[in-house]
Amino acid sequence: MAAAAYEIRWLNRSDASAFQTLRLAGLRASPSAFGSSYEEEKDRALALIEARLAPSADQGVLGAFAGGQLVGMLGIRRQDGLKTRHRMALWGVYVEPAFRGQGIAQALLAQAVAFARQVPGAVQIHLSVNAANASAIRLYEQAGFQAYGTEPAALLVDGALHDELLMQHRLHPAAQPAP
Repeated sequence: MAAAAYEIRWLNRSDASAFQTLRLAGLRASPSAFGSSYEEEKDRALALIEARLAPSADQGVLGAFAGGQLVGMLGIRRQDGLKTRHRMALWGVYVEPAFRGQGIAQALLAQAVAFARQVPGAVQIHLSVNAANASAIRLYEQAGFQAYGTEPAALLVDGALHDELLMQHRLHPAAQPAP
């Protein structure tokens, strides 16, 4: 499938049902790829999903659509704390298996990084990824993310412990931390 065969756009309240369907599919298919679980989210009220998708100047969920069907997603949000508002957090990245390898994740990620660059005061994007997920790590590295640490045993999924690789992407290279 060529890049023109899918559309990337910000999700909104009207996409809540499609978002929840894809999110639950991802949580079931790849439980070690998410900090949340199918069990935690399966009964979440649609009104909460709609609120999560409400437009905002410093957060949102991008969706990839193929033939009108939501097949990929990525969330990004500014952190809330006064001392952490310079950080954006990437979350919930998922592309349906049948649509992988077609550039959808790269397109979602590129649009999220471009969005973050426009958020006043945003300096960097942070994410965590299962340390065993080599393809996701490659995707993030190709987009300019760098590993800065590992959180051992960050997730316990079906009795197995999973390490998380912590990664960040500096949005404005000239911005350096204070000594």
